[in-house]
Amino acid sequence: MTNPLADPYQILGKVYGSGAYLKQAIADTPIEEANRARTVKIVYGVMENDLYLGYCIRAFAPKNPKLPVRIVLKIALYLLLFMERKRYMVTDSAVSLVKKLGKGGAAGFVNAFLRAFDVNGVRLPEDALAALSVRASYPAFALSRLVGAYGKERAEEIALYRAEGVTVRFACDEEKMRRYLAGAEHERTPFADTFVMRAFRRDEGYDAGEYTFQSVGSVAVAAAVEPCGRLLDACAAPGGKSVLLSEKCNEVTAFELHPHRAALIRSYAARMHRENIAVVCRDSSVFDDTYTEKFDAVLVDAPCTGYGVAADDPDIKFFRKEADIAALAEKQRAILRACARYVKRGGCLYYSTCSVFPEENDGTVGAFLAGAADFVPERADSPLSHLDTRYGIQFLPPVSQGAGFYFCKMRRE
Repeated sequence: MTNPLADPYQILGKVYGSGAYLKQAIADTPIEEANRARTVKIVYGVMENDLYLGYCIRAFAPKNPKLPVRIVLKIALYLLLFMERKRYMVTDSAVSLVKKLGKGGAAGFVNAFLRAFDVNGVRLPEDALAALSVRASYPAFALSRLVGAYGKERAEEIALYRAEGVTVRFACDEEKMRRYLAGAEHERTPFADTFVMRAFRRDEGYDAGEYTFQSVGSVAVAAAVEPCGRLLDACAAPGGKSVLLSEKCNEVTAFELHPHRAALIRSYAARMHRENIAVVCRDSSVFDDTYTEKFDAVLVDAPCTGYGVAADDPDIKFFRKEADIAALAEKQRAILRACARYVKRGGCLYYSTCSVFPEENDGTVGAFLAGAADFVPERADSPLSHLDTRYGIQFLPPVSQGAGFYFCKMRRE
């Protein structure tokens, strides 16, 4: 029988040790296919609860173990606390893995730790926000921003929110869509072809372009963009919004800085049978006179901290630091300034992020508008539940079916 900690360790070792993103680490790691679902559940669970699991280790370890042992303990604790596996099985597997990793000297410590660990002995900080930060595995700097923006109660809801399924957007006829939905637990969204699915298993229909995986927030952003002739998607990878917008815009140009991510857009478009998307590999923050006033609309789905989709990509909470907010806001403003010049007179400039932090949303838009007298904000709307902000609309995971996106519409006079 395969050690249940072995494959999760391979993947998480790349995340914690080499800085790999979780999805890429899963894709790049050969793992036992028969247990893939279990392995993926474990690695996502460990990342979702990283701060809490680390806190548990510190509560029962006299000193912080070295990284390989720490990773093994986090996996073991996740199996004990969240998957309710038998203690003897988890302990034996953890000790066996530590020995296999050449860390036999730590085997006794791992054995003693897991046998002695008692979750009731883990005392959370007395300060309420510090305790919530540990319990939700939500960094303190991010939690304090949520409280400042939305109040304590809603901040807690956002921090504790966990993804409840996978969002599937269907691109097939209604009869085929009904067959996919038949007998499958699902939740409707305000968008007729988009559903939150429980335990949805990918099949050959994915490769045939009958459906795709696309967050409801991404679908909502694309839905809020008006149909037009020529549209620029300025930060387009992996291509979901470009593909969806190509259904209501005559031509879509997709900018992407990195060649390997530009290839993702081309692959996505080909799989979904969209032929009116031109992919250009370039930096959207650097102005190019070639595109001056060439587009009826420009969508800037800007690089951001990504905290709005942390429930789907929990490693965001591990990688993103407080200093990133200011650096990204500067990048966002640079992209808006450059891409605004590509909008025709009377056309629209759209700005979106997958962030819940006002600094990256209304803050960035306000700074842009202060230096762009020919652009005026227009009230946007969406059938997906949201909050109205000064310039746009904010989707929040607990009220927007998991979406944590921001959207703003501006028109060039």
